[in-house]
Amino acid sequence: MGQKFSELSEAHLAFIHEQQLFFVATADVDGRVNVSPKGLDTFRVINNRQIAWLNLTGSGNETAAHVQNNSRMTIMFNAFVGAPLILRLYGLAQVIHHNDSSWQEYFSLFEDYIGARQIFVMDINLVQSSCGMAVPLYDFKQQRDALLTSAQRKGVEGIKAYWRERNHSSIDGKPTHIVEKNL
Repeated sequence: MGQKFSELSEAHLAFIHEQQLFFVATADVDGRVNVSPKGLDTFRVINNRQIAWLNLTGSGNETAAHVQNNSRMTIMFNAFVGAPLILRLYGLAQVIHHNDSSWQEYFSLFEDYIGARQIFVMDINLVQSSCGMAVPLYDFKQQRDALLTSAQRKGVEGIKAYWRERNHSSIDGKPTHIVEKNL
């Protein structure tokens, strides 16, 4: 049976801490809805009503384009081992770029990944749990390192070139502001 909460409980925090994967969903007022899987050590709980996650350079940059126009965000964690549970965090998010005054404050919470392009900070307005009884069981083997290897191979200047070429707009043509706010 699903339950609603106004903030993260200690049990929620323990569950989140054990997860190796989370999903982020955003949508602008029009265009496509985006759902992205996220891994590595890129998620932080600031307090029971606020989280932050580090966005690494990848093929798309939909979340940044969406959040700058429509701040709604949903984050979902899913139990793939142990007792079934789906945990969703609903809220309003802001995107923080390298040149924003709060970048260093939040970036200091994370490992210094070469491909770090934005940080998203979300104020939680609803936490929902549901059963997840139909979610299959999986064994975690390890995090993939291909994204990190790619960023290291590109280097800082190569990452910036990639942002200019591939991350400056969403698939719907909405600006991400990565060039003017990060370079």
